[in-house]
Amino acid sequence: MNLFSRATPFRRPEPPTVPQPSTTSPTATAVLPDPALEPLTGEWVIDPAHSRIGFSVRHAMVTTVRGAFTEFQSRLYFDGRDPSRSQAEIVINTASVDTGVEQRDAHLVGRDFLDARAYPRMRFTSTAVELASADVYRMTGDLTIKNTTCSVVLELTYIGHVTDPFGYDRVGFDGTTTIDRSDWGLTYSTRLAEGGAMVSEKVRLQFDIAAIRTPPVG
Repeated sequence: MNLFSRATPFRRPEPPTVPQPSTTSPTATAVLPDPALEPLTGEWVIDPAHSRIGFSVRHAMVTTVRGAFTEFQSRLYFDGRDPSRSQAEIVINTASVDTGVEQRDAHLVGRDFLDARAYPRMRFTSTAVELASADVYRMTGDLTIKNTTCSVVLELTYIGHVTDPFGYDRVGFDGTTTIDRSDWGLTYSTRLAEGGAMVSEKVRLQFDIAAIRTPPVG
């Protein structure tokens, strides 16, 4: 089932008005979009076969556990001329978590953590996008886990774009952010004999995105 079948299409803001010349001297040089990215303006979807939505977290204070969510759906709109008009929404199936260890995965989807039976999906919806530097976009958005929503900021690096042998336009971005899982009520913790936590509250989220342009309707 398409999770977005009942959702309204992205509403594009009206084109911005031409700014009037400033009467004051700027204190900093604004970062301008690369004109070469204007042709990429349009709607895209994440290609699950060539993308990874993952995480890493410190375990037992001395090792790092890495995992990913293997099932998700997306709607993306990229504006190469005005990045502030870009938008993204990603819905992730919480039961699709995969760390390579079946027993650990069962614990993560259980009530101690994601409680996938009661909360089968988590969602990220962008609220603002800005160009931070030549190839880096700063995307602010609402991350909802277990019916709790908090704001997060992603740093997305533009990797490049290409037309593949099948004629599909593809674009790549890498993004990351670090969250405190307790902000979403994921407070399960076992203490070690030395006093530290078995599972760190800090979780690094990683978005390795390969997106495909959506053909226009009609």
